[in-house]
Amino acid sequence: MKLTFWGAAQTVTGSMHMVEFGGRRVLLDCGLYQGRRRDAESYNKEFPAPPSRIDAVLLSHAHIDHSGLLPRLFRDGFRGKVYATAATLGLCERMLADSAHIQEKDADWVNRRERRRGTDKVLPLYDQRDVDGVLELFEIVEYGAPFRPLEGLSVEYRDAGHILGSASMMLTITEAGRTVKLGFTGDIGRGNRPILRDPQPMEDCDYLICESTYGGRTHEPSDRAKDRLAHVVGQTASRGGKVIIPAFAVGRTQEIVFRLDELTNEGRLPPVPVYVDSPLAVNVTDVFKKHPECYDDEMLAYMESDSDPFGFARLTYIRDVADSKKLNTSRLPMVIISASGMCEAGRILHHLRNNIEDPRNTVMIVGYCAEHTLGRRIVERKREVKIFGEPYKLRADVEVMNAYSAHADEPELVRFVGHLDPQRLKKIFLVHGDPSRQLALFEALAENGYDRGHGPVRGESIEL
Repeated sequence: MKLTFWGAAQTVTGSMHMVEFGGRRVLLDCGLYQGRRRDAESYNKEFPAPPSRIDAVLLSHAHIDHSGLLPRLFRDGFRGKVYATAATLGLCERMLADSAHIQEKDADWVNRRERRRGTDKVLPLYDQRDVDGVLELFEIVEYGAPFRPLEGLSVEYRDAGHILGSASMMLTITEAGRTVKLGFTGDIGRGNRPILRDPQPMEDCDYLICESTYGGRTHEPSDRAKDRLAHVVGQTASRGGKVIIPAFAVGRTQEIVFRLDELTNEGRLPPVPVYVDSPLAVNVTDVFKKHPECYDDEMLAYMESDSDPFGFARLTYIRDVADSKKLNTSRLPMVIISASGMCEAGRILHHLRNNIEDPRNTVMIVGYCAEHTLGRRIVERKREVKIFGEPYKLRADVEVMNAYSAHADEPELVRFVGHLDPQRLKKIFLVHGDPSRQLALFEALAENGYDRGHGPVRGESIEL
């Protein structure tokens, strides 16, 4: 049995790991690498094995850094099954189509820019045909119901509480009369967050692949974040400004909208309009409404008095480009929620370009921003940032609110691992984290009796 780490190895993007046993190959996630263009161009065209020789994909959730290379895998010859929850499939139908559109538009932009130089034409990573093809390969699985994707492999998904439909998984692998249990956290969510259930504990295992995004960090309590949200909107509106919130279309947007819905019902917001300016976020919210089986008890109870927790009188969902542009010509106070969360693509770039130099405005960062992204430069409060290749002064106020992160912080990750028998657990492989975050989590786990940690690099293989 062999485990090869290919993506999200000492970085927070492009999740992909390959398990080999009995002549079979299985991918755990198949995520798009997001970061520097020159790295992305190579990483997103390489797989740890020829796609035609990969037998199955076990998909933890729909975020593009976990699912976004599935169409490319299909284009390059993969014809196995993709196992995912029903909600994950619903989200992937929207998100992969959106990603294909971005790939095509990005390739078109580069080709127009490079045309003068006479360079070779750039092709998109994949297109809608590849999305349609890979979606036909999806096989829906349920939480807590073991299934056998291949001979010698049994898998059980459990609710990871990260986004709608997200799962951690336990693989029971048998080869040559020997059995090994391998756990994969995917991305672990947080307890006591609205909308979704808390992460379900794992059963004991021999090896664990664990995310480490927020090693060394402790998030602000969610109830305090709600108060801060009300304060920021009120303060910004009082000085005639706009609150610009870059937010991932899946999970983050819905949670912010839900909190604004609560604050509206409680009479704690000024009478300013709120706009969700992202066609993808609009589509994703429709998916949320179709999967109440993923909601926690708090959300179900809330819906007894408010049947639409993702809508209120002053909230408008925007699809049309013309309506989006009107927001930037308006001088009235408002809240604009728009993708992407790391400020790397989409309509949020236009909103930032038009508003970031005005000190009356506030840019509210509500989640993790990877290195080398515009979002990270805003978090670091650089005096000047580039948008569409042009420099802009960062004069708007910046509020960073990691309490809205869908990722567990360090204490929550330690508690999640703490359910496992440390005597049985031979090794914990930390992935999906910057090296400094991994080191911090290593130390925290070691202090709690889990001192067999390792941070694999891209391409590293381990015999189980």
